[in-house]
Amino acid sequence: MRMYDIIEKKRDGNQLTDEEIAFFVKGYATGEIPDYQASALCMAIYFQGMTARETATLTMEMVHSGDVVDLSKIDGIKVDKHSTGGVGDKTSLVVAPIVASLGVRMAKMSGRGLGHTGGTLDKLESIPGLSVAIESERFAHIVNEVGVAIISQTGNLVPADKRLYGLRDVTATVDSLPLIASSIMSKKIAAGADKILLDVKCGSGAFMKTVDDAIALAKEMVSIGEEVGRTTVALITDMGRPLGMCIGNTLEVAEAATTLQGKGPKDLTDICVELAGNLLHLAGKGDMDTCRDLARAQIANGEGFAKLKEMVAAQGGNAALLDTPFEMLVQPRPSRELRAAHAGSIFAMDTERCGIASVALGAGREKKEDTIDYSAGIVLAKKTGDSVQAGDLLATLYAANEDLLDAGEKIFTDALDIREQEAVAAPLFHARVSREGVERFDS
Repeated sequence: MRMYDIIEKKRDGNQLTDEEIAFFVKGYATGEIPDYQASALCMAIYFQGMTARETATLTMEMVHSGDVVDLSKIDGIKVDKHSTGGVGDKTSLVVAPIVASLGVRMAKMSGRGLGHTGGTLDKLESIPGLSVAIESERFAHIVNEVGVAIISQTGNLVPADKRLYGLRDVTATVDSLPLIASSIMSKKIAAGADKILLDVKCGSGAFMKTVDDAIALAKEMVSIGEEVGRTTVALITDMGRPLGMCIGNTLEVAEAATTLQGKGPKDLTDICVELAGNLLHLAGKGDMDTCRDLARAQIANGEGFAKLKEMVAAQGGNAALLDTPFEMLVQPRPSRELRAAHAGSIFAMDTERCGIASVALGAGREKKEDTIDYSAGIVLAKKTGDSVQAGDLLATLYAANEDLLDAGEKIFTDALDIREQEAVAAPLFHARVSREGVERFDS
């Protein structure tokens, strides 16, 4: 078998066999196939696409290129949730404790933030003492005892995908749906869960800018999951404005804790209830209406918050700080209030720019080796659709020094579009994608 023939075959629009895909993935993972041939195949896939079978085979070959997490020591059905990334997205910190408090186990491996999107691991590590580097035996023990743990990925999870993603990033082939979908799903499948919920974001703060593009990606990923025997559902949710009112690490942990205490912003609460309800439904806890009610009840009765504290303590963190998190967890920083120069409505927010502003304040990374100021970030007072008067507070910025505040202020101010005309925010939920098809909510 020759790589040249495989490239030529896909270039001409033909389907690759399972054996040809396996030859490519194994050869590229071991370095036997050079970058220039792998990039040529990626470009051919970009233009010619892949069938559901080809994409599922590519995904599973990447899964088996490294370690596959064995969750057999964890009792019961294991569920997992993946977000395609956004700004202010701290849903895992709310959703995971809710489902665990109802007896559904969530053994979750998460990533770090890079660019304008925040990472769940960085948020968790802002809690003093908490560790996300937990070996597999301890991980299984915590999930069996507590019902939930969120840890970092193992070093050898889907190494073929890591190599291929780096190559796609510099060869203009990131935007291929089969390559995006197989990259995401290879990591989720390797992580071992039985049921997978995908939160596919769309809008100015997401990778997929339109609802239709997000649905197309969701359909690819659901097809992969179902093809390899993992029940998979995707929700298309809005990222045309930041989620919640806080952007930054300790700020988002504090907001997640107050949401589980029943005092969170409506948009964050509603999206967490919907995500938790879908996970509970996947785990067989009832129909969707019943599962939404169960999720909301776990906020009202305090059991979801208690489970968050239990998870934090089990991973070595100081859970007592979560009782009054804005006072106890968030460390004092120099701050700056941004106020409206004139009356109007917030017509739109460039959510990606809001995330970049938080990075400029010190809350994120531009490069993997950058350090994070856990207490830097932004607390919003107004969002898309809100009316403002001259002098109204728009947001408060937090950073280590005035230079960082200057940089963050310029970027954040540019992200706001305030007009005299009335504005309406987009709906939070756009669609649900499952093996039964696409259910659109906004048409």
